[in-house]
Amino acid sequence: MNDYAHGGPTEDAVRIPEFPDQFARTHRFSLGVPRRFTVSPDGRRVLFLRSPGGDDPVSGVWLYESGRERLIADPRAMAAGPAEVPEEERVRRERARETSSGVVAYATDAEARLVAFTLGGELWTVRTDDGRGPRRVPTAGPAVDPRPSPDGESIAYVTGGALHVLRLGGGDLTLAAPEGPGVSYGLAEHAAAESMGRSRGYWWSPGSDALLVARVDDTPVRRWYIADPADPAKPPRAIPYPAAGTANAEVSLRIVRLDGTTAEVRLPAAADESSHPPGTWTDTAFEYVASAGWDGSGPYARVQTRDQRTAVTLAVDPLTGGTEPLDSEHDAAWVELVPGLPGRTASGAAITARTAGDGLRGLRIDTADSPAGVHVREVLAVHGERVWFSANEDPSEVHVWYHDPAAGFIRLSEGPGVHLAEAGGDTVVLDSQTETGRTVTVLEGGVPAGRIAVLAEEPVVAPRPVLLSLGERELRGQLYFPSWHRPGSGRLPVLLNPYSGPQMQLAVRARAWWTCVSQWFAEQGFAVLTVDGRGTSGRGREWEKAVHGDRLAPVLRDQIDALHAAAERYPDLDLGAVAIRGWSYGGYLAAGAVLHHPEVFHAASAGAAPTDRRLYDTHWEERFLGHPEVFPEAYERSSLVPYAHRLSRPLLLTHGVADDNVFFAHTLRLSAALLAAGRPHSVLPLSGASHTVTGRGQASSLLRLEAAFLKRSLRTA
Repeated sequence: MNDYAHGGPTEDAVRIPEFPDQFARTHRFSLGVPRRFTVSPDGRRVLFLRSPGGDDPVSGVWLYESGRERLIADPRAMAAGPAEVPEEERVRRERARETSSGVVAYATDAEARLVAFTLGGELWTVRTDDGRGPRRVPTAGPAVDPRPSPDGESIAYVTGGALHVLRLGGGDLTLAAPEGPGVSYGLAEHAAAESMGRSRGYWWSPGSDALLVARVDDTPVRRWYIADPADPAKPPRAIPYPAAGTANAEVSLRIVRLDGTTAEVRLPAAADESSHPPGTWTDTAFEYVASAGWDGSGPYARVQTRDQRTAVTLAVDPLTGGTEPLDSEHDAAWVELVPGLPGRTASGAAITARTAGDGLRGLRIDTADSPAGVHVREVLAVHGERVWFSANEDPSEVHVWYHDPAAGFIRLSEGPGVHLAEAGGDTVVLDSQTETGRTVTVLEGGVPAGRIAVLAEEPVVAPRPVLLSLGERELRGQLYFPSWHRPGSGRLPVLLNPYSGPQMQLAVRARAWWTCVSQWFAEQGFAVLTVDGRGTSGRGREWEKAVHGDRLAPVLRDQIDALHAAAERYPDLDLGAVAIRGWSYGGYLAAGAVLHHPEVFHAASAGAAPTDRRLYDTHWEERFLGHPEVFPEAYERSSLVPYAHRLSRPLLLTHGVADDNVFFAHTLRLSAALLAAGRPHSVLPLSGASHTVTGRGQASSLLRLEAAFLKRSLRTA
């Protein structure tokens, strides 16, 4: 690969050997970064999680108050709990891609004075107003997802699939207990947590006297098993996994009161076929509880049909469990679930999504519509009549907006970057990722009043992306050159480093772990190109749904068109030596690239690639491809296994053996098909690794092994 190098090494090039170790040690530069903010309703207190340093994985609970921050719950200073994390908590963390330890989640009462969290299954509380420090609270069993009541007098938690409420004055009540194996109360099922964005399974009433609770029956769901080949004495772990076309968990809702009375929520069985969009496959059964909650106007739920073309928001009667539709949404492809919706202001004004005339996703608050040209991403917070949300005008940036009935729609954040926020009272915590790093600013009355420290390590390699808009579709991309390369000094092999899948963008104007990785690969001697194609967020309905019925061909076409457009603009890109790498959907795209377009791509490194679309979950996969028995051709053309015989380029397949999102079976099936077709390839199994590789030795070595494989492959291609 040194044949491509021209010019002397820069400081970054000299330090590149350090980067993989730093990348692994810092958990992708996430350690020391404040997160999970809660702002009290009066705006005086800000709670958050953070580890003490950029290479410390143990997070604690911090309080920012009166311009100062202090650690109020330090796991290292507390009595150690059981070493084993409860299985339900392990699953919850995996669905959330949680990589740290210590306190990884917490909840508060309405005034943010009582904080509840778990350590090793033990329930702990700490108050923000008495300075006495954390105290352990005995529970009926290992506690999962504890949440204080709004009045701070009780704490609900789940143990053994049962929902309990612990009265802090004394007494532990079992409010809902499973009737048999496979049943649980108060937890989110796999499809909800992995594919719908709903990680919760119960919600307190504002009056602290009742809860809206999800009952999940996993009995109909097919069991899959994950074994540990490195420990043959260890029994396999059974996982209820609803693969495309198979049975889902049965999810229902109940109103459970502290006096012991309950009411079944009468969810509608199916959508009205007269308003439901027609399709070759139509399933109007409301199998999905997409979101739920309980606000000042009462409990509510949003249900979605199995074919995902209708979603209905329901008001729930807290006494009888009866329901009444508040809003419905239909789409000929699928109804997109917007995080934070549905919602209501304090007066009960509805907050809903709408598709504007320009095809962008807008927001309607009562009768007020968000401005044209603004694509709404997420509703971040609702306080009184003010609604905070994130949105973009340019897809490479995300900004914080709010709506006030008197002032209208106002953009708060400034400058290029990806900005998010949490709010309470007149205080806003603005979390900004920009091209120079991350900052967390506390605003009071719209004016900066302080900072919450970001303790993450500075990457030893500084990203230097060239921002691009490529081809007739104006594909947003970033091109990384080696720091030592000078234009015209010699041609460089090209490495495409995309994700380009739904709900995630890489070509954004912010320094992130993936921009650092791209620059590191550039320092190895590549010109690295990252492109967000069709199917990604931020560019409206038609762009997002261009992958309906085909998850591969349109996205690959965008990568190829962007590659050629970039090479026309930058002649140093060598189209005779092109590699591609990626993880998860990006890994699927990388493997698909060398199978379908060996004339363009000369080598690929594919990590955790979903190679057989029938093996992914119902809600995610049927959204794009429909039911596999009705659209077998869509699953055939979108899968990789049927095309194994086409491989003619070097391919490295990497996969975590313990992955319970994209199962190891995906890589094994593709490898078996490649072997049967006599196609040489390489397989790297990662023992004990899940979908996110966190093992320090594995994560650091993997980058080096990928770089070596790609260099070697392009030399011999």
